[in-house]
Amino acid sequence: MLPVTHRTKYRVTYGDTDQMGVVYYGNYARLYEIGRTEMIRELGMPYRELEEGGIRMPVYSVESRYKDVIRYDELVTIETSVHQTPGARMEFEHRIFNESGKEVHAARVVLVFLDMKTNRPVRAPENLLRLLAG
Repeated sequence: MLPVTHRTKYRVTYGDTDQMGVVYYGNYARLYEIGRTEMIRELGMPYRELEEGGIRMPVYSVESRYKDVIRYDELVTIETSVHQTPGARMEFEHRIFNESGKEVHAARVVLVFLDMKTNRPVRAPENLLRLLAG
């Protein structure tokens, strides 16, 4: 089933923006998280289920490219994709589009799977791998 791509809509709130009325650069990570959370949920495994299974997924790295601004009250589309089968890490690609459909932002975010008891890296859970395989 890989690659897997999911799209979710998000309305930019006043709290997302700076004094110029554009999304503050530090808030983009929240948009990535919204995209990832909704993608995993739609696949059939909400983050809560991962945590209940003893797995935590902290962010390992983020690479962002700001191509244009996103303004207050815009309805954006957050596109989240996974192209590779995860091992101990899972890589997400995020693309954000404005209301006109123009790509205004792109990011690559890598998360790691950690055992909550030992805080050590572990391989991706089998049930998640099955969902990604389709």
